[in-house]
Amino acid sequence: MLLTRYGTREWMIITLAAAVPAAAGVYFGWWWLAIASGIVWAALASFFRDPLFRRPATGEARDFVSPADGLVSAVLEVPDHVATGGPATIVRIYLSVFDVHINRAPCEATVVDTIHTPGKYLDVRIEESAKVNESLVMRLRTASGLLLGVKQISGKVARHIVCPVSAGKHLARGERYGMIKFGSTTELVVPTAEVERVLVTKGQRVKGGVTVLVRMKRA
Repeated sequence: MLLTRYGTREWMIITLAAAVPAAAGVYFGWWWLAIASGIVWAALASFFRDPLFRRPATGEARDFVSPADGLVSAVLEVPDHVATGGPATIVRIYLSVFDVHINRAPCEATVVDTIHTPGKYLDVRIEESAKVNESLVMRLRTASGLLLGVKQISGKVARHIVCPVSAGKHLARGERYGMIKFGSTTELVVPTAEVERVLVTKGQRVKGGVTVLVRMKRA
């Protein structure tokens, strides 16, 4: 288990902030303070954890994996989406503060562009938040020309979307590409006409880079 580079500034601040009371606790023999500081540091730093050795559950390229850890909060179809340029199927994933917040590419693809949309910061457990909160859509194109997207959505606490990739960047299936700091929502958006089968249901827990969300007709 590593700490992600996307949270370097935060976990360094956390470390420094915890080190002072911990050192004071050791110096004065206040072991309760040293122990409490260590527990608080571990709790906060764990938000930036980056699990190692994750691999997609199947080797099939047209099996698109989850872009995040969390709970499937919705599976729906919309008549049009900026990511696909037409009808789209969306698998929405809710991430609590206890989930790993690293985002991963659902398939092997090249970044077309990223679209940032300012917005509100409603609690992500409110369904409306997926439509009105600040968000960033990363549009992708596969080798066969399939257009899809991954949407990162801010929340009431999560107000910092991290997506350092740019147009032309090639991503492998399951590769890390960013994160949302603290509770948030991530959506996989794929063209409905190209979906062979959705493999998850609302209420199911999924693991980023591992769990297959949809099987497409082509990759």
